Amino acid sequence: MSTVLTAAPDRSSAPAAWLSWSPVILGLAALLVPTYVRLHETLWNEEAYEHGIIVVAVFWWLVWRSRDRLAALPMRAALVPGAACLALGLFMYFIGRAQQLPLFEVTAHLPILIGSLLLTWGPAAVRLLWFPLLFLLFMVPLPGFVIVALTSALKHQVSAVAEALLYHVGYPIARDGVLIRIGPYRMLVADACSGLNSLYSLSALGLLYLHLTHRPGWWRLGLMIAAIIPIAFVANVVRVMVLILLTYHFGDEVGQGFLHHASGVLLFVVGLLALLALDRVLSWRPTRRPTLRAPDGPG
Repeated sequence: MSTVLTAAPDRSSAPAAWLSWSPVILGLAALLVPTYVRLHETLWNEEAYEHGIIVVAVFWWLVWRSRDRLAALPMRAALVPGAACLALGLFMYFIGRAQQLPLFEVTAHLPILIGSLLLTWGPAAVRLLWFPLLFLLFMVPLPGFVIVALTSALKHQVSAVAEALLYHVGYPIARDGVLIRIGPYRMLVADACSGLNSLYSLSALGLLYLHLTHRPGWWRLGLMIAAIIPIAFVANVVRVMVLILLTYHFGDEVGQGFLHHASGVLLFVVGLLALLALDRVLSWRPTRRPTLRAPDGPG
């Protein structure tokens, strides 16, 4: 009997590979860390963009999670497209940083990171990290006119549905645009109650969940992605209805106090549970009962 000995994989070259890439890592840190500090002091303090720091943390966690596969890739640099992407990213970063335009400064992340990957590992690294790069788009701030248009439309729709449902079950409620009257109280549906924030956060969470679970089937993936928007809308209607009922039954101080801010957590929980329930339904398979066969008679 012969014995075949297989050598254990040599991991001594892995630290050397990362050490050779350390100038790129230090260069990215010098560019991106000041941006994160500025965003932490400005944009991430606003309710509409407070998810930004979570998006950044998840992005770098996903990159760290793929570090072994990334280090195992052959280094086949694509110099021309890599240099073009990096130059575009640096130009956008310079404009955004100098003119204090977060849209340019944050969006510059993508071409800078893609260009760095192309110049070091090549297209294979971009294909490997396609989802973290896509996920990073949730950090990009929307232009002001887009936020105003979306917020206005969502506020009116959420107000109309909440008012119709409560009126149907017998509450003394009326609506004038986004101004809701119920009993002696008047409530204005603010921008935070439009559902735009929940749409952003649930979309990010839903895509991350689908990526990590790796469920098979493009049809299932399409249904889950398409369901995120209506789920976020329904969750926000539930939030507005809860605030209206709290105000009507317990007074304005209760409805507009601590519970008003806690309702945002309720919205997120409702949306998350609905997303998980839909995933459970789409993953359900009927169990087949074994068929019993009569024993063969004497032959």
